[in-house]
Amino acid sequence: MPSYRFKIKRYNPETDKKPHWEEYDVEADPTDRLLDSLNTIKWYRDGALTFRRSCAHGICGSDAMMINGHNQLACKLIMKEAQKQAGGKNMITVEPLRGFPIVKDLVVDMEGFFEKYRAMKPFLINDETPPERERLQSPAEREKFDDTTKCILCAACTTACPTFWADRQYIGPAAIVQAHRFIFDSRDEGTDERLNILGEAGGVFDCRSIYNCAETCPRGIDVTKAINEVRQTLLFH
Repeated sequence: MPSYRFKIKRYNPETDKKPHWEEYDVEADPTDRLLDSLNTIKWYRDGALTFRRSCAHGICGSDAMMINGHNQLACKLIMKEAQKQAGGKNMITVEPLRGFPIVKDLVVDMEGFFEKYRAMKPFLINDETPPERERLQSPAEREKFDDTTKCILCAACTTACPTFWADRQYIGPAAIVQAHRFIFDSRDEGTDERLNILGEAGGVFDCRSIYNCAETCPRGIDVTKAINEVRQTLLFH
């Protein structure tokens, strides 16, 4: 099997003053997932290597990290694609998501991210008497927000956003995606509350439409389109 060299950014707050790079050689099949190689390093080379992972099928978003300079899910990227991203070289660089405090190695503190997510009230708000069965929607009504239901809260979009890097008050694309999912849900009655938050400083108008968010989303969500639709709703609401 081919051999790949992993250059991983390491940081242990108990022993390190600042992050540093460490390298590991790993044999892997070109169709193996990059997550498999990280597991090999942790299980057989260095048990102290720390990173998040869970479902390993691109659903939970736990293993989002920066690989070869791009935010990606380690469980979705296969080795031959990682090598292609590295210009055909066998050196794969892995580092934590940028813009969040590092807890250890590839694990970052996401509490600020989830605080902004919770601020969007990511749940159905409807005080009407519930019907005997479910609240129905037409296919056209569902289609309005279908794309933004795919978000897995991996934070890849937010940590790829230059506006977020420059202004930590900015609520970020992931939170706006969550707001979009409910603002355009015909069953929801919390639109005014969410729009009031998004219209303030640090809200949706701080987006500069750089498109990093849409390009990096592992679920293929058109994030910039969702942001623009929320903007339009705010302007004409």
